[in-house]
Amino acid sequence: MNTEQTRFNMIEQQIRPWNVLEKNVLDLLTVVKREAFVPAEHQNLAFFDTEIPLPGGEYMFAPKVEARILQEVAVQAHERVLEIGTGSGYMAALLAHQAEHVTTVEIDPTLRALAEQNLSAYGIKNVDVVLGDGSEGWSNADSPTQYDVIVISGALPAVPDALLKQLKVGGRIGAIIGEEPVMTFQVITRIDDNTYETKSVFELLVKPLITRVTTSHFTF
Repeated sequence: MNTEQTRFNMIEQQIRPWNVLEKNVLDLLTVVKREAFVPAEHQNLAFFDTEIPLPGGEYMFAPKVEARILQEVAVQAHERVLEIGTGSGYMAALLAHQAEHVTTVEIDPTLRALAEQNLSAYGIKNVDVVLGDGSEGWSNADSPTQYDVIVISGALPAVPDALLKQLKVGGRIGAIIGEEPVMTFQVITRIDDNTYETKSVFELLVKPLITRVTTSHFTF
């Protein structure tokens, strides 16, 4: 298999047709090698338009979903990012190339170890991989109290108040909201201390985010 040709085909045949047109995102997909974050037993699926199984019953999103999320949250070089749900570490790696720093929270110890290993092997230094339940927000002695961008890598029925409050004014949350059979990827922008603007971007179906708590509902 010609890996670079297959990667090119993935970008041109799967990702561009899904309205991912930002050059910086498309270029990044050639810089951060997706196959480096795919489990060895599923390497043959690295460039397919499909979810890829991970330990613990989790999975990587299809490539077009990863790319579209990256485009819609539009991370800038000075921004600090919180990711909830690390998986293999691939999304954290993509975000890290755009952001100043990424804190990514994973509830499963096996996945946390896998992601940390993958990111370290890839030489990415500006990501902290922490073990915990980030569904109700995240902060510890080594992490910020607020973030410029929050990416939730799993579906929730609504965005919890605590996560909304961890967003800086002008910041964005990328979240998959809803329950089967209807889920929508939304970008929620904090306008001021009490106002949030929500844009629904595309529909999809993914696995719910694993949490240890009951998610509260926030009404805009």
